[in-house]
Amino acid sequence: MRRSAIALRHVAFEDLGLLAPVMAREGWDVTFREAATDDLREGSIRDAGLLIVLGGPIGAYETDAYPFLKSELELIEHRLSRNLPVLGICLGAQLMAKALGSRVYGGPIKEIGWGKVELTGEGAASCLSPLREDGEVVLHWHGDTFDLPRGAQRLASNRHYENQAFAYGRHALALQFHLEADPRLLEQWYVGHAAELAAAKIPVAELRAATAKIADGRASLADRVFTRWLREIG
Repeated sequence: MRRSAIALRHVAFEDLGLLAPVMAREGWDVTFREAATDDLREGSIRDAGLLIVLGGPIGAYETDAYPFLKSELELIEHRLSRNLPVLGICLGAQLMAKALGSRVYGGPIKEIGWGKVELTGEGAASCLSPLREDGEVVLHWHGDTFDLPRGAQRLASNRHYENQAFAYGRHALALQFHLEADPRLLEQWYVGHAAELAAAKIPVAELRAATAKIADGRASLADRVFTRWLREIG
């Protein structure tokens, strides 16, 4: 029996990527909703079997500039308070932290590119365990960070950011980094985030070259992590 998932999208090119085939194989039918323009009060969204909150180039704290974030935060809070499954990626993870009462704020550096994360003990026992393997890296693309929410378990950190991933109960996972990003489609990111890359003085050619070196293993890594998590949430 197939189940229903909603993916909240903030920009068209930050989509499910490598997560899409895993969802389909594991029995999930995914419907996209546009966070900025769709009515997030719909019952089909509030009570979906799974809510996936994707990334985007705005801050979780910019509710005055982007009022739809208030509805999005209310939706996430509704689901987390009822133990309804939520997966947050990058901006989605920051929104989860804010919905749980934590501060979200600008970090010390703009972290863009491929790099490692270090797992905590809880992280090593979680679906993120494949990240312990030698040479495994993830795609970082953020400048904001958040305080660990009360009641959450920190799963991953690195030298720049203490909170790279957390779990909240058994049904909520927040990832500051991008495991879902498909290397074949990152050309869209380079265009969509051109102003951000230029401001950070990060050459696209360097990102492209780094991506080419590690592209082959990304689908397998995403499959192992997300398959385990989807099975754990039932």
